[in-house]
Amino acid sequence: MITIIAAIAENNALGKNNQLIWHLPADLKRFKQVTLNHHIIMGRKTFESLGKPLPNRTTIIITRNKHFTAEGCIIVNSLNEALKAAEIDDNPFILGGAEIYNQAIEIADKIDLTFIHHTFDADAFFPKIDTSIWKETSRQYFKADEKNKYDYSFVSYIKK
Repeated sequence: MITIIAAIAENNALGKNNQLIWHLPADLKRFKQVTLNHHIIMGRKTFESLGKPLPNRTTIIITRNKHFTAEGCIIVNSLNEALKAAEIDDNPFILGGAEIYNQAIEIADKIDLTFIHHTFDADAFFPKIDTSIWKETSRQYFKADEKNKYDYSFVSYIKK
């Protein structure tokens, strides 16, 4: 099972200037819970926005830069190489960014989204989810609160 995990806004916004646009602690907590002890696959720019490997996960970075290094991480040059490096994990997670999501949506089995019920100015966007290919399997809606500034939903899809 290959799972794409992302937080997106109503306009499919992912981020701007290689950074998240919002701070949603509930999303970060859920992300940690579901990815813990798994392989996480991401592009170099996404890794650089995180700044370091995430604890208790195997970090795989996709980059075209043959000289890129990151301590404690596996470096590969394609999504196929990343999936091969993660083949011992029965559920690796793809963390983005936009270019990686565009490639991964063709081969993923599941999409786990945090959907922020707000529109943001962005320069990176999640691909459109084609409902003829993807079936929504669960949706949990949450209202904004003192810690989470925006209404949001956790939404899961599986490939039909």
